[in-house]
Amino acid sequence: MTLEDYILFVDGEAIVIDKPAGLPVDSPRAGGESVEARIDELSLGFKVPPVPMHRLDRDTSGCLLFARNRRSRAAFQQAFERGEVAKSYLAVLDGVVDSEEGLIDLPVAKASSAKGGWRMVVEKSGKEAATRWRKIAEADGQTLVEFRPTTGRTHQIRVHAARGLGAAIAGDPVYSLPDDAELGTMTLPDSGMLLHAWRIAVPRERKEAIDVTAPVPDRFGRWLDFL
Repeated sequence: MTLEDYILFVDGEAIVIDKPAGLPVDSPRAGGESVEARIDELSLGFKVPPVPMHRLDRDTSGCLLFARNRRSRAAFQQAFERGEVAKSYLAVLDGVVDSEEGLIDLPVAKASSAKGGWRMVVEKSGKEAATRWRKIAEADGQTLVEFRPTTGRTHQIRVHAARGLGAAIAGDPVYSLPDDAELGTMTLPDSGMLLHAWRIAVPRERKEAIDVTAPVPDRFGRWLDFL
């Protein structure tokens, strides 16, 4: 399948695709498949390929927005900077969350070490990061949660789930471990990491707002019955 097969929305200004899990947005240093390497598959007759307006982790599936021209790129960038873009994620947490909803307000910073590699950690001097959440369902010691980030920090939802709610996202090979643990000691299960960029909504001045929902992938298994 080409990236064109994953398109959920397209017009003269924008494209939204349902990025598959396992495909990074940027080309890895070690090489291999990526959205960047296959971006011509989304040109759709335009001379200049579209530009991704945000990032999703390699193992996160779902809504990824692209701008198709310079004007829309500038407008979308301003919408992100003003906090006008609404994003919603679904995640299954390896743990029970007692409350029904709330706000995680924990600043995050990048930390790295020779032993542990790099990751994001909760740090008072870090960048502001806030995520609203609500519980959808609970079963067998796990919790299905909707996350709505109001900031866009790297790995924000993953670190907020693990350190803010005390329950890492199922299949997360980094934040299921202590901050000082050596990475590479856990591999993703066959189902992958259960984090999905479910919805994105972007206001526009001259056109109707973009509001797209990506189908929840089969790897969520039994949790599909709660949606």
